[in-house]
Amino acid sequence: MHCPACGTEAPAEDRFCEACGSLLVVDTDASQSPAGPTGGCTKCGAGPEEIDAQGFCTACGLRRRGRQREHLEMALTPHCGAVTDRGLSHPCNEDALALAQVNDRKAYVLVVCDGVSSSQAADLASQAAAEAACNALTEALYSHDGMTETAMHAAVDAALLAVRALPYTNSEDRDPPSTTLVAAVVCEGRATIGWVGDSRAYWVNGERVQQLTHDHSWLNEVVVAGDMSLEEARRSPQAHALTRWLGADADAHTAAAAVVQVALSGVGLLLLCTDGLWNYVPELAQLAALVQEATAQAPDAVTVARRLVTFACARGGHDNVTAAVLSLPAGRLSAGI
Repeated sequence: MHCPACGTEAPAEDRFCEACGSLLVVDTDASQSPAGPTGGCTKCGAGPEEIDAQGFCTACGLRRRGRQREHLEMALTPHCGAVTDRGLSHPCNEDALALAQVNDRKAYVLVVCDGVSSSQAADLASQAAAEAACNALTEALYSHDGMTETAMHAAVDAALLAVRALPYTNSEDRDPPSTTLVAAVVCEGRATIGWVGDSRAYWVNGERVQQLTHDHSWLNEVVVAGDMSLEEARRSPQAHALTRWLGADADAHTAAAAVVQVALSGVGLLLLCTDGLWNYVPELAQLAALVQEATAQAPDAVTVARRLVTFACARGGHDNVTAAVLSLPAGRLSAGI
């Protein structure tokens, strides 16, 4: 027997999928079950105390997916904010984000993760990775004289451990919980960027856009190697296959982060985003125009992020979409961008 929701194989005697908590046996009375109280189980009515740390109801096995993840906005400061949205096609939001500020260092931490849809509990993987990386980077800022590439690598390692700690079921159809990650620490006009997978970081300065990351993807690797043209690679069914990710099935190479340090000179905007956004603006000139439009008369960074997410949804919203924005110098949004 296989789970109708996630495809995981399950013993015939089981009623609930161990991987996602979905009901394996059709319950004809399910529609008549009372709705649970706030924070409780909406299927069997169990209270919030019956929901475990992973969101499973210990009474009936249903996994709760928080509605707050469908659309979440975070305004850390007027010049640092982020928005994540389920989009229009996916049943849930498997993207996640985390932001932090270290005031005495005048430093900012931004993390964006995209759960791998072919894996189990992708939403939990992205959330665990984002929180672990953000916490590790914040602690590093408090304990070190400056942000180093070593500290970024350590933060990605912490994210990997957090994802690997999630429970999962061995399955031929569904991979263990997995996610991409892109993180940035900005301090005194210098950014340390770390990433695994195809979530990206950009520096946008007027009409000039610099992509600070390169995708860990099959498409990018065959194009860089000269084996295919970009147009040929985009037509391949392997185009979006990841070559690096964070998950229990990732080895030392496929979980290895790339890290760069760059100076962010002038007035501009640092953007971290998932492919739910950049797939709709594949050319840098298109992204520059989009950011210029989004920043026009925008009062704060979260408004800019919201406009970028709204753009992706208006173009079809075929994927979850997340944008995290930091304007530099602090407090400058539209001027010069």
